[in-house]
Amino acid sequence: MSLLDRLAATLTPAASDEERRETRLGFEKIAEGQLFAEDILRQHKQIEQLFAQARSASGPAAQAAVTELSLLLNAHAMAEEAVIYPEVSENSGKTHAGMAYEEHVMTKVQLAKLQKLEPGSEEWIEKLDHIESAVQQHIHQEEGSWLPDVIRNAPLEIRQRMSVEYRNYFDRFDRG
Repeated sequence: MSLLDRLAATLTPAASDEERRETRLGFEKIAEGQLFAEDILRQHKQIEQLFAQARSASGPAAQAAVTELSLLLNAHAMAEEAVIYPEVSENSGKTHAGMAYEEHVMTKVQLAKLQKLEPGSEEWIEKLDHIESAVQQHIHQEEGSWLPDVIRNAPLEIRQRMSVEYRNYFDRFDRG
């Protein structure tokens, strides 16, 4: 863990498993009927499953899970960055949107590094753990405040447009 990661963890400690579960339950309720939020929620669950697959696999199967995870995370990030985060900026705060973009960039960099490592090696496991922890915290922030703020504050026509645009944008990049 880098010095910046340790500093960030001190200032904003990672949510516990229980906090993440409670946040997920609340988000599942508020996301209902909001197609963009339902899509994002489904993708978050797929991302979590792919981390588990990578962790439980070995050799080429672990590498295949990481490749699939990278493809999904990149498509998901591209769609959020193009369609969702401008609305997060307007309806949840520019700081939240800025954090979201930055977290996506760092995840992409770390995933590229992970793909160069030997699956199952100590360094690979450490990198996977680091990425998973960062993604878990990012998902917690999105589901806990950023996306609920958009659902509560953005007008219906904006949310409907987001739903269509998000799905279209994601589909352009999803190769998983």
